Amino acid sequence: MNLPLPRRVFTRGSYAELSRINTILRSETVGGALLLAATLIALIWANSPLADGYFALRDFRIGPAAWHLDLSLGGWASDGLLAIFFFVAGLELKREFVAGDLRNPARAVVPITAAVGGVLLPAVLFTLVNLGHGPAVLKGWAIPTATDIAFALAVLAVISTHLPSALRTFLLTLAVVDDLIAIAIIAVFYPGELHLQFLALAALPLLAFTWLVQKR
Repeated sequence: MNLPLPRRVFTRGSYAELSRINTILRSETVGGALLLAATLIALIWANSPLADGYFALRDFRIGPAAWHLDLSLGGWASDGLLAIFFFVAGLELKREFVAGDLRNPARAVVPITAAVGGVLLPAVLFTLVNLGHGPAVLKGWAIPTATDIAFALAVLAVISTHLPSALRTFLLTLAVVDDLIAIAIIAVFYPGELHLQFLALAALPLLAFTWLVQKR
């Protein structure tokens, strides 16, 4: 009697898609290594006797004040460069779901489920651990939900040659979806004062991007 083959979680994708993922990770290896090296230098610098210089550099303000863009270098990194990073990562994920191997729901459900679990479980654990510390502390339930996608992808790019291709695709999707869910949590539960007029203006670049995509 022939027994059914066990179902594999990390199934091999198409050759074209695996080649594309390999090319992306190879091209990002240098950038990932630089990010990890810069992080190590920053950690040592910020905890050394020369820490004042580090914080002075981080808080140095630059930009046109008339446009309320006189931000610190740290602000430009977190609010500017990271926004571009998420845009590019989101485009990469969109391509996976539209034209890549993840357009198959059977392939996409595993990393998406893992990402949802990676958001829910830390939030539940945080809430259980801090139940007796008052509502002010419990407001931080969303803090542990996000994977740092920049570092996750940097590490993935650096060690990509030592991982199976299917696992690399899984981890790439997991990291991106996990952080996108965390961004949605911030937008829904921690908006502070919501300015609808500026939210409406955000539709303009989205429409422009949609038009450019249609025009190729």
